[in-house]
Amino acid sequence: AGPGSSYTVGTMSERFDCHYCRDPLHGKKYVQKEGRHCCVKCFEKFCANTCTECKKPIGADSKELHFKNRYWHDNCFRCFKCYTSLVNEPFMLRENNKVWCSNCTAAEDAPRCKGCFKPIIAGDQNVEYKKMVWHKDCFTCSQCRQVIGSGSFFPKGDEFYCVSCHEHKFAKTCAKCKNPITSGGLTYQEKPWHSECFICSNCKKPLGGKRFTPVEDDFYCVECYKECVAKKCAGCKNPITGFGRGTSVVNYEDESWHDYCFKCTKCARGLANKRFVCHNGKIYCAECPKRL
Repeated sequence: AGPGSSYTVGTMSERFDCHYCRDPLHGKKYVQKEGRHCCVKCFEKFCANTCTECKKPIGADSKELHFKNRYWHDNCFRCFKCYTSLVNEPFMLRENNKVWCSNCTAAEDAPRCKGCFKPIIAGDQNVEYKKMVWHKDCFTCSQCRQVIGSGSFFPKGDEFYCVSCHEHKFAKTCAKCKNPITSGGLTYQEKPWHSECFICSNCKKPLGGKRFTPVEDDFYCVECYKECVAKKCAGCKNPITGFGRGTSVVNYEDESWHDYCFKCTKCARGLANKRFVCHNGKIYCAECPKRL
């Protein structure tokens, strides 16, 4: 803005009358504008520019500033936001003919932090995500409220979680160790497990993708089940695993047989699901004891 002096102010030494009210101006303060002489009162009434800010006339005794056909008292030429005088300072004319200093203009035009709603100005550390922006210290976990800053996070709708809170709030919990499963894992009987938790109770080898046998709350690989858990067939003395041939088992008193091993001691006839006779600890078909 520059000074706006399109008129002359002085004290009349000659004999002139005011152009408007016709009062004599000799010895009085007057204003000459566009070839006309007028008293100070008429100048303010008919000729003075109106201040863009306070809407009052800018009198002959006031300092006047102008910019793009707009006029201000020098005392009215202040930043709309912080009220700093803008005489001889950089400024911007914004909406509603309001003048702003450069600092307030930069702050007003800066993006707003989604956390504190204050402007993010040049030099501030910030976090951006999907056209949203935060001051670095305002980007916090929705659960624990700790600052996430530039660390890893998980978005859930309009909320954001640090890795630890996301694990405890949303991750599946292992059926064995009760800790969150953050990646991988497997499911058995509709329950989630860490791969490293789903292991043989004896040799501790992982069972994922392998054949195993559950025994109450334990699991055994085929080899350990045969060795440590499975009953031994009273006929062939090998483990009864339930795998492959001979999945059916015959139990009698405290002993067990593969179904194909449960046969007559004399004639070798298979006795699974048939009548049999036990004599002196041995199994016979119904006919063979008569021949003994």
